[in-house]
Amino acid sequence: MQPLDDKYYERLNEIAYTIQESELLRHYWEDESEENYLLLRQAYEPAIAQLYHEVAEHAPLQLLELEKTLLNPVFEGLFLPRILGYSVLRGEINEQYRYVRPNDHFKEVLLAICNSVHFDHLKKRIGQSIQVGFALSSDIWITNLLDQIENRRVRYFLQQQKNERYRDLKEREALYHRYIKQFRNEFFYSVEFPQARGEMKANFSALRLFLIKRFEAGGDNDSLKAQALAFLANPDFQNSEEYLQMLALVGNFLELTEEERQQVAEHFAREQANFPEFELHYLGFLADLYQNHAALMAPEADLRMARIVDLSRPGRIADFYRVAQVVHGLGYVHPDAIEAVRDFYNSHEGLSVESKCLRLLMLRYFTRWLQGISEAEYGDFFEMSKIFQLYIRIFGNQEFNQALEKAAQEYLSRLLKVYTDRRGKDYQDIRKFAKNQMVEMGLLTEKEADTIFRVRRSRRKADSDKDEGV
Repeated sequence: MQPLDDKYYERLNEIAYTIQESELLRHYWEDESEENYLLLRQAYEPAIAQLYHEVAEHAPLQLLELEKTLLNPVFEGLFLPRILGYSVLRGEINEQYRYVRPNDHFKEVLLAICNSVHFDHLKKRIGQSIQVGFALSSDIWITNLLDQIENRRVRYFLQQQKNERYRDLKEREALYHRYIKQFRNEFFYSVEFPQARGEMKANFSALRLFLIKRFEAGGDNDSLKAQALAFLANPDFQNSEEYLQMLALVGNFLELTEEERQQVAEHFAREQANFPEFELHYLGFLADLYQNHAALMAPEADLRMARIVDLSRPGRIADFYRVAQVVHGLGYVHPDAIEAVRDFYNSHEGLSVESKCLRLLMLRYFTRWLQGISEAEYGDFFEMSKIFQLYIRIFGNQEFNQALEKAAQEYLSRLLKVYTDRRGKDYQDIRKFAKNQMVEMGLLTEKEADTIFRVRRSRRKADSDKDEGV
C-alpha cells in the first residue's frame, strides 16, 4: 500500500473541513433525520467521489490509504457504502466463489460503518454488499466478525444478512455476477506489490488480476510502471512462473522507453536461458491471455513484445512472433501472410502451444471483424468467407472451427433480424449463401440451415374451426 500524495491529503482535509463547518451538518445534528443526512450526502459525496476516481485512475496503488482515511469520523460516513462494495469485490476469489484469503479490508470498512453514529442511515445502503461479502467468506470468519460487534441491534442486522441459500455454489456464483455488474464501469482495484519471494508466491494471483483489470480498462497506467519494473529487477523473484508472467504483462501492455525496453529484454533473455521449459510456460500464458482476455490482445501487444524478444534466437517464441509480425504487418488477407501462416503451421505440430497461439491470434481477427461489420455489408461477409475457408483448411482444428462457427452464426442471426422479407432479394441471397457456402465450410450443418430458414406455415382457418368443433 502506497501513502497518499500530499495533494490528495490536502484535498481530503479541505473536504473534511468544509463538512464540519457546514450549516447542513449543524442542521442534521439538530434532529439527526434521514432527510437532513440525505442533504449532507448530496452536498459532499460528489467531491469525495471525484477525488476517489481521480486517485483510482492515476494512482491506484494509493486507493487503500485513501479508503482508510475516509473511515475517519470527520467525514461523517459519507461514501462508505460505496467503499464497502469496492472492498467486497477487490478480494480474490477461487473457483468455488470463496475468498482465497480472509478479506480484512472488507472487515475494516464494515466495522467502521457498524461503529458509526450514522449506522441507522448507512445500513439502508449496505445490505447487498454484506450479503455478497458474507457469501464469499467462511463461517468462522463471519463468526469472528460478529464477536467484535457489541451493539446487539447492529449484530442482529448483520446476522440477517447471512443467507443460507448462498451455501450453494450456483446461487453464490449468480449473486456475485449480478452484484459485480453494478461496478462494471468503475475503477476500484488496488493491490500491494510484493517485496519478498514468500509474499510474491502468496499474493501474485491477486497482483496479476489487478494488472489485467487495469490494462483492460485502459487509461493512465504510468504510475504502475516503476513498481512493475522494480518487480522484474528483484533477483528473489527470478526463475519462477510468476516472474515469467510479469515479463509477459509488462512486455505486452506497458509503453516502455527504449532504455526500459532494453532492461526487460535482458530479463527475458536471462529467464529464457535459465528457467526450465520457459518457452512452454510463456506461450501457455500467452494462449490464456488470448483465450480469456481477447480484448487485451490487440496487434500492438504482439508488436511490443516482438521488440523485446530476440527473434534471431531459434525457438518456439521467436517463430511465433516472426509470423505474428507478418500477419500484423501485411494483414491476414494478404497472400504472403496466408503463406507465412501455412509455412509456420506445416513446420509446427498442430497441437503445440505455439500453434494454438497462432490460431487464437487469427480467431481474434476474425471475430472482431464479424462483430464490427454492419448488416448492410453482408456482401463483404460472403467474400471474407473465402479467407475463412483458407484458414480452416490450414489449421484443421475443431476448436478453431467451432469458435469461428459461433461468430459467423451470430452475424447470420443479425442479418435475419434485419432482412425479414422472405421474398426479398437480400433474404434470398443470404439464405442461398448460408445453405450452400456456410454448410460446405462447416459453419452450419444442413439441419441447422434447414431449421433457420424453415417457413412456418400458419394453420388454415377451416382446420382451426374443425378443431374447435364448429
